[in-house]
Amino acid sequence: MPAFSYKALDTRGKQKQGVVEADSARAVRQQLRERGLTPLAVDTASDKNGKGTASPLGSKGSLSVPDLALVTRQISTLIQSGIPIERALAATAEQSDKPRVKGMMIAIRSKVMEGYSLAESLGEFPKAFPRLYRSTVAAGEHAGHLDLVLNRLADYTESRQAARQKIQLAAIYPVILTVVALAIVVFLLTYVVPDIIEVFVKQGHELPVLTRGMLSVSDFLASYGIYIALLAIVAGVVFKLSLRKESNRLRFHRSILHLPAVSGMTRGVNTARYASTLSILTTSGVPLVEAMKIAGEVLSNDYLRLRLREAAQAVSEGGSLHKSLENTGYFPPMMLHMIASGESSGELDSMLERTANMQENTLQAKIQALVGLFEPLMLLVMGGVVLIIVLAIMLPILNMSNLVG
Repeated sequence: MPAFSYKALDTRGKQKQGVVEADSARAVRQQLRERGLTPLAVDTASDKNGKGTASPLGSKGSLSVPDLALVTRQISTLIQSGIPIERALAATAEQSDKPRVKGMMIAIRSKVMEGYSLAESLGEFPKAFPRLYRSTVAAGEHAGHLDLVLNRLADYTESRQAARQKIQLAAIYPVILTVVALAIVVFLLTYVVPDIIEVFVKQGHELPVLTRGMLSVSDFLASYGIYIALLAIVAGVVFKLSLRKESNRLRFHRSILHLPAVSGMTRGVNTARYASTLSILTTSGVPLVEAMKIAGEVLSNDYLRLRLREAAQAVSEGGSLHKSLENTGYFPPMMLHMIASGESSGELDSMLERTANMQENTLQAKIQALVGLFEPLMLLVMGGVVLIIVLAIMLPILNMSNLVG
């Protein structure tokens, strides 16, 4: 029985929306009238290729990472308890208090009831369940270990969310500190310094070199600061638009992988993500070449993604995994040695999982070290700038005191 999403008005004129199962849209309207609702719109609760109704299902049927992890864990637990898939989906829909999640579960259950596999049914919502997710579920269904695969997916989704939150939390304080420091410096230079120094200028005293330089900077910011800010915004917009062209984007992403200041972090983030994704796919039964293609698509760097497509092609032609990854030039030697050891011993799945954990731990340790180093450096720079401003103000006062004395 297909699922339909609806919008309707109750007797008080308040809009209602939700998802119901029925034989046809006409039957849905009849159900709504029987419940005292006036139907406004009824459509199939599907989002394939971004189409279908989106009102109760959110923006194009998307799911947040916490919602995806929760749904996956609930379905996995129910299936492990021996409950059939269709009943597990129905129970998950009833458990959720979010119309978007409830609508998706009902629509997926309807597809399963029509004879489609769970992976095919999840394909109705590609924004919520990406290719990585669907391929892993398909491998679990084929191997007959859907509950175990869903557990791995839930663990993977939750660990990715936890890692993302750690990075975001670690970045909050440095960002706030930088913004506040810049705001204080601009305020001092544009408002405080000119008013104080103007007193000495009116009295005809010759200003020290440092004070004159600070006054020039202050005048420049007061006169052209707004234009500099607008120019920076325009440059940012133009740069972002230029990245829409694939050739420009590839050149920029390649340069990021080689810049001394950011290349290590960029490589670490992307290789860690690739290793963890490849691990969950191979341990779930997805063939290695297919797993490499899917894992490469989750990377944020387009140039590295292109190189990994070439690596997947080399493996499909008979090459080894570690050699193909080594040829990209962006994977750390330790990771390559561990993968080579896994290939030679026939334990590639477990070795991929181990190297994925190692990469994630190394990346988080590096981020924490950088954040810990940034805070004292920022305080030192801020203290130095404030010291220069204070000296520029105090030097005329000291000179005046010497003259009076």
